[in-house]
Amino acid sequence: MGINQKTLPGILLCAVLAFPCWLLGQQFHLVGSPIFAIILGIIIGTIFTSWKREKTGAGIGFTSKKILQWAVILLGFGLNITQILHVGWISLPVIISTIATSLIVAYVIYRLTHIDSNTAVLIGVGSSICGGSAIAAAAPVIKAEDQDIAQAISVVFFFNVVAAFVFPQFGDAIGLSNMGFGLFAGTAVNDTSSVTATAAVWDSMKGTGTQVLEYATIVKLTRTLAIIPICLGLASYQVYKAKQNAAQTDGSSVSVAKIFPKFVLYFVICSLITTALSYANVDIGFLSIFKTISKYFITMAMVAIGLNTNIVKLLKSGGSALALGACCWIAITAVSLVAQHMIGLW
Repeated sequence: MGINQKTLPGILLCAVLAFPCWLLGQQFHLVGSPIFAIILGIIIGTIFTSWKREKTGAGIGFTSKKILQWAVILLGFGLNITQILHVGWISLPVIISTIATSLIVAYVIYRLTHIDSNTAVLIGVGSSICGGSAIAAAAPVIKAEDQDIAQAISVVFFFNVVAAFVFPQFGDAIGLSNMGFGLFAGTAVNDTSSVTATAAVWDSMKGTGTQVLEYATIVKLTRTLAIIPICLGLASYQVYKAKQNAAQTDGSSVSVAKIFPKFVLYFVICSLITTALSYANVDIGFLSIFKTISKYFITMAMVAIGLNTNIVKLLKSGGSALALGACCWIAITAVSLVAQHMIGLW
């Protein structure tokens, strides 16, 4: 289903509701537009339930699925692989350690508890890589429900806020150097806006200008690159599961081309285009418009997800998701500090 008379009303509704959320996100970077979008969507979806389903349901569903995929594709234009790896090379061991830790913790807790598998994947990915953007990228790959996405985004946001207030004082108390705290903030805080907020507080405390902020941002951008292998891995696993299910039922074969999410490949191609242009010394400043559109599309998708979210169900199942997020967050924090101590940056 594409954009047509049936889907257009819902798409326009999400686009209009996303605008004030976008503006608020620009003013309150620590919160970010996706959180404002989910909250507004839940409020309006709760009030106008019947009207929403009859006139705008198809478009809302299209926005939460297809437009979210378009957002991920355009997100690729913000990844210059060569430049980020060149500058952030020293942080790679810490980044890899924290990402692996979060994913392992999420998997272990999923196996030990009754938490939904998609929720566990999204919280693990969001905690380990880059918060909302990673969740947005992984959700369509694993075909997550809107409820799962809303829950994961909310959990990641909560610990972003905690980190921004707690980490600067904590880092100072344990005697982190400026570079050490930049690496700590860049690897242990989830979302990019929260990384910059946390690092900016440190710069203000220590009078270091923007030194720590710049380094933490580079570390965070390097960490963002993990979206590519994670999404490719999740997509490959979906294909593997489909083949296993087909073999166990009727023995039929599975078409990889039909199952593998094409938007993941387009996302990788966009990042490779950005990298190639940069390598050829082409000014890639014009690509920033695609990054802006991507962020707005994510905000629209979060509005749609909020409109489709059952707030009662979300609150009832929120405790286990929050506990999972806490475990991932604590594990990442510990591993980040231990890893950088081992490489001599503390």
